[in-house]
Amino acid sequence: MCSTGSFPLQLLNCLLICVTLWSCLSGGASAKSNRRPNIVLILTDDLDVAMGGLTPLKKTKKLIGDAGVSFTNAFVASPLCCPSRASILTGKYPHNHRVTNNTLEGNCSSKAWQKSEEATTFPALLKAHADYQTFFAGKYLNQYGHAQAGGVEHIPPGWSFWVGLEKNSKYYNYTLSVNGKAQKHGSDYSKDYLTDVLANMSLEFLQYKSSYQPFFMMVSTPAPHSPWTAAPQYQNSFNSTKAPRDPNFNVHGKDKHWLIRQAKTPMSNSSVQFLDDAFRKRWRTLLSVDDLVETLVKRLEIRGELDNTYIFFTSDNGYHTGQFSLPLDKRQLYEFDIRVPLMVRGPQIKANQTSQMLVANIDLGPTILDIAGIDVNKTQMDGVSFLPIMEGKVNSSSWRTDFLVEYEGEGRNVSDPACPLLGPGVSECFPDCVCEDAFNNTYACVRTVAPSVSLQYCEFDDNEVFVEVYNMTADPFQLKNIAKTIDQEVLEKMNHRLMMLQSCAKQSCRTPGVYDPRSVRHR
Repeated sequence: MCSTGSFPLQLLNCLLICVTLWSCLSGGASAKSNRRPNIVLILTDDLDVAMGGLTPLKKTKKLIGDAGVSFTNAFVASPLCCPSRASILTGKYPHNHRVTNNTLEGNCSSKAWQKSEEATTFPALLKAHADYQTFFAGKYLNQYGHAQAGGVEHIPPGWSFWVGLEKNSKYYNYTLSVNGKAQKHGSDYSKDYLTDVLANMSLEFLQYKSSYQPFFMMVSTPAPHSPWTAAPQYQNSFNSTKAPRDPNFNVHGKDKHWLIRQAKTPMSNSSVQFLDDAFRKRWRTLLSVDDLVETLVKRLEIRGELDNTYIFFTSDNGYHTGQFSLPLDKRQLYEFDIRVPLMVRGPQIKANQTSQMLVANIDLGPTILDIAGIDVNKTQMDGVSFLPIMEGKVNSSSWRTDFLVEYEGEGRNVSDPACPLLGPGVSECFPDCVCEDAFNNTYACVRTVAPSVSLQYCEFDDNEVFVEVYNMTADPFQLKNIAKTIDQEVLEKMNHRLMMLQSCAKQSCRTPGVYDPRSVRHR
């Protein structure tokens, strides 16, 4: 790992003082041996699992997945960066944390968000109620650092040490808030490449933190988000790689929502070339993430802390490249956008495990709090701890079988000048006038994963009240919308379940679903 600068002197002094104080107060080595587990969360940006996104991450799979448990049914509550990250931090569905998109107007890192949610995020609870020292480095929320959101001087509550990226993912030429003070970076790889900067700042935290107090570390990488800038040594990797040509690649979604139906099939040669190039670039950026993971795991091992540390690896949403002839994005209801990788290693987790049980990003906060010994039922969170799954203490008959996906579309009030025939209300449009989002691309879904069925039921909030239903067992690529042929009783049950989940909060979000064995007596 190249040298990429260091913390300000005052931060290191503060850390050293903390070490000294805790050494005196905690009675030395005996306190270290009795403290609670450390926790590390590595959050990538736009990393899919459906299109082989884990393929470049060989060291990560070995050091985390093979050393612990890999979840094959891990999902996000919303397939967009800011709403998803808000769900991770709060443990809440979007209808409860009220972050609807990546803009300030959509409550992304807004003053309203700060006032209503930041004080009860899981890092804030860890620090306040379990005495964890907490460290954040990387992308927080897309509008973090905006002048109307308090600028880079704003440090969200709950963080002992804060290294927050101003606004959205970049690799060079960005500004970090280092404990509330702006630190500008240029384009010199040896000191500015953001993935490496985050790795090295994380190492410095591990070096100077207290050894007598458990820690939580969250490292939020820019990769593999655009602009897909690889480190110099990886710029020629995967030169022959193309986006996977799965059955749903470059086919017309004729029975889907109008936004999908408007995509041009077959895609233009330029669009296919563009998405293949982007696919390669995405994978190249992930090689530096793989290095980051290896560096952190090795340092924890050298320090003798690895065996007492849980390490989570996941993403804020999935991604698509050419599915249903949509070139590039992540705002749709389909598996490629809502399913994410999730691997965890740690104490009491046996190696080489795979779990098919349904988990969601709203469960990350509850799980981490559970590890720290905090009662999730005393919080405002909608999710549930999956620590019992990782420890082999729960089976599918007592676990949830469904969860909610919510998305509120974005569109401009005026027509796109390049695509006037589409009219107002669309956004994220490509040169050939294929648009990835629209104001009425607003939907809610119940995703069911049960021993007897794998099903997705979705309703759009538009004039059509359009419905999409997929039998994921028979049709894993979601080629056939069965909304008009499925049994009416099933539709009514799923509609009722969707309405219940859309209005749920806390404990009521964890009630048995339509196909949940625990609900049999209620049928």
